[in-house]
Amino acid sequence: MTGPIFTLRGVRGPRLVLLLALVVAIAGCTPATLKQRNGYWADQAQQAQAYNHRVRFLVLHYTGGNEARAIQVLTGPNVSSHYVVSDAPPRRGGAPVVYQLVDENARAWHAGRSAWAGRRHLNDSSTGIEIVNPGPVDTPSGKVWRGFSGEQLAAVIALARDIIARYDIAPENVLGHADVSPGRKIDPGPAFPWEQLYRQGIGAWPDAATVNAYRDRFRYDMPGIAAIQSALSRYGYELDVTGVLDQPTHAVIVSFQMHFRPQRYDGIPDLETVARLWALNDKYR
Repeated sequence: MTGPIFTLRGVRGPRLVLLLALVVAIAGCTPATLKQRNGYWADQAQQAQAYNHRVRFLVLHYTGGNEARAIQVLTGPNVSSHYVVSDAPPRRGGAPVVYQLVDENARAWHAGRSAWAGRRHLNDSSTGIEIVNPGPVDTPSGKVWRGFSGEQLAAVIALARDIIARYDIAPENVLGHADVSPGRKIDPGPAFPWEQLYRQGIGAWPDAATVNAYRDRFRYDMPGIAAIQSALSRYGYELDVTGVLDQPTHAVIVSFQMHFRPQRYDGIPDLETVARLWALNDKYR
């Protein structure tokens, strides 16, 4: 005899369900928590509580070229990103389609030399989104920054919201490439609508009332360069406090202004820049 033989004739309803469950139990089945891998089994029935996610930061970029060129470069051997958002995303079932080039659990090569809030090499701890956009374009009247389309931003917002929710990324850790690599990178540039994303629950932005209060406070008594450097460092930028408006400080201020004061990004710490910086530290640090 090779095993128990059951006849199901005349068996109906709950009795049939119970009988089938008994057959499965007798035959044996693999628990859902037992995963077969190459040469061994992993039992996942016991789950630890002391851990956190690899992803702590979300870094936004522009591609600096068209979609075809971006995909070619980002699928090559030297650089990559987790996601690419087209300038005219295709749609499926009424929702935008974004391109995922790297699994979120893997380390994409998108940030390069980078630092934020005391951490370096942010490829290790971030997810990168490349947004198709040419960046600054030279024209007879100077450089012009092309904006981002509504459908493109809708896709970025949906994607960013999902990533932020799954990894519990803090608002002040949603960054541009320029924030984590000042002086080396300028993307996503001053045309990127950070305030609009903030209104959609993505990233940081200073409160207007606090900015106004600091604007009044500093109108006739601006902080010195050392205090400004310290405030930039406190917010997250990697910057030494030298008391001198040196090249690294200028580069960091340009990056800060592109993100939080895009109407003027000349690297000069004017009243509006300083008021917004102090307001951000009050709110997030």
